[in-house]
Amino acid sequence: MKLHELRPAEGAVRKTKRKGRGTGTGLGKTAGRGSNGQKSRSGGGVRIGFEGGQMPLARRLPKRGFTNIFKKQFTLINIEDLNRFENGTEITAQFLKEIGAIKKIEKDGLKILGNGNLEKSLTIKAQKFTQSAVEKIEAAGGKVEVI
Repeated sequence: MKLHELRPAEGAVRKTKRKGRGTGTGLGKTAGRGSNGQKSRSGGGVRIGFEGGQMPLARRLPKRGFTNIFKKQFTLINIEDLNRFENGTEITAQFLKEIGAIKKIEKDGLKILGNGNLEKSLTIKAQKFTQSAVEKIEAAGGKVEVI
């Protein structure tokens, strides 16, 4: 088999409907839209969730909770993920992003979590640390710096 011989499986691809090409096609005249009414018109139809003027379900149901606009958002990383670096490496959020350990730096910065064990002595600079992370980093001979 060669690339130019590849074809979709039998029945996998349907022919496109050629609307408005005469009554003999089965999709002539009204082009499958039926006759008259809002849905038969160009641009016709109602928005998602519209119930014909009845109070929509989303507005009938009671609302609960709230969104805390002051919530802090940190990029989280566990100390076990830092074992891949050499001893004495200085680790910052920017450094982790450059090597691909984290995808993006959240608006409130980097937070180091204490899951797993750390075998390397590293200098870690971040906005927040959990208490267990600080203990494990210092036990491994590393340094913690809160930015």
